Amino acid sequence: MSVTKIAVVGAGPGGYAAAFLAADLGLDVTLIDREPNPGGVCLYRGCIPSKSLLHVAKVIGETRASAQWGVEFGEPRIRSEKLRSFKESVVERLTGGLGLLSRNRKITYLRGEARFEDSHSLAVAGVDGGGHRLSFDHIILATGSRPASLPGVPSDSPRVWSSSDALALHEIPKSLLIVGGGYIGLELGAVYAALGTEITVVEMMPGLLPGADRDLVSVLAKRLERDFASIMLNTRVTEMEEQEDGMAVGFDGANAAEERPRFEKVLLAVGRRPNSEIEGLDKTKVELDAKAFIRVDAQRRTHDTAVFAVGDVAGEPMLAHKASHEGRVAAEVIAGLRSAFEPAAVPAVVFTDPEIAWCGLTETDAGKQEREVRVARFPWAASGRAVSMGLPEGLTKLVIDPETERVLGAGIVGSGAGELISEAVLAVEMAARVEDVALSIHPHPTLSETLMEAAESFFGQSTHLHRASDKVRKR
Repeated sequence: MSVTKIAVVGAGPGGYAAAFLAADLGLDVTLIDREPNPGGVCLYRGCIPSKSLLHVAKVIGETRASAQWGVEFGEPRIRSEKLRSFKESVVERLTGGLGLLSRNRKITYLRGEARFEDSHSLAVAGVDGGGHRLSFDHIILATGSRPASLPGVPSDSPRVWSSSDALALHEIPKSLLIVGGGYIGLELGAVYAALGTEITVVEMMPGLLPGADRDLVSVLAKRLERDFASIMLNTRVTEMEEQEDGMAVGFDGANAAEERPRFEKVLLAVGRRPNSEIEGLDKTKVELDAKAFIRVDAQRRTHDTAVFAVGDVAGEPMLAHKASHEGRVAAEVIAGLRSAFEPAAVPAVVFTDPEIAWCGLTETDAGKQEREVRVARFPWAASGRAVSMGLPEGLTKLVIDPETERVLGAGIVGSGAGELISEAVLAVEMAARVEDVALSIHPHPTLSETLMEAAESFFGQSTHLHRASDKVRKR
């Protein structure tokens, strides 16, 4: 039986971040995953391949939009095989790099499936046969999540895709029904719409991206209404029947038609489920909650003192960057450092075009909590940089405590929102006041100025937006 200080099960963003930091802190680490190199679903079948394709989609969109500026290109010729090769080369480069980083840190990497024997030992069945037995002082579970399914949907049909199937890019269908109007469905819808697929989205809630602030979503929705064939809100899928010429789908709701339209492919994008069905977990003291997430405390420790859990398997939000920070906290705790996962702001980004990003307290959540806030907005129509780029539809807003004038949260919709939101994350984490943001000099002309001018608008003093305010800032 092999012996290690820390075993990490799952080599995604949470697992490899934990393993790498633990090794940097001088601990002996064994990392276990089925894939040939670290990366997990995010790098192999999620975040990275989707962003590669979304970049291509954005380029196609920009070439089409350039006609309004007097620069016209012909319709793009899509070479799907080369596009797929580009996507796969990105994945191979990044996962190969992580493999090198793992080896440089002297981490033992085992390919296989782990099964608990007790709280301090595992049996690992190798992917190519054979196996290992491993004893450890502590273990970090970073087993991630998988796409959720819908009852009654023929998931074994080649016409029904998961997000992984869609990202494989084996074909570009003429028509695609996306079940679910969350970020996964909308991002993949944007990719395939740019490649020439007719996209229909069905969402059971009254709006896309449930939970996100409506003023941000409305900007994206206008763009998608132009790019997609149809968006059906307040509508459910009631039946699917595979036929020779496509999948016949029945709907129930405000926008449901009497006939059953046919789609070449159907993408299920109704969320994800935690991979907490770890064999032998019942031989530990680990507990699951009602949603099958592993229960953890602020140090990411489970009810079993030897077992930690991070990432998607340990609860929402199910985001790669949240998993990485949790993994680092777990590694620090095991190394004897004082550490806890207590963020004031976990950013979320929808990588459509335009992007939507938010962090900290949202205006929607403030309303649910009946918490009084002030919201300072700056429309991108007043931004010289946005207008010069032909992107005036964006919006930047700050959610502010009316008494302390602290920045509690922020939301941005527009090009590069995912990059811009990091400044707002820092402001929330550092308990910055809105005046601090207003007085921070931002380069001109840039989209980052919209954060400064949103802060200035709180006082009614934005240079490029005239808006009265009862707040007066005096030096």
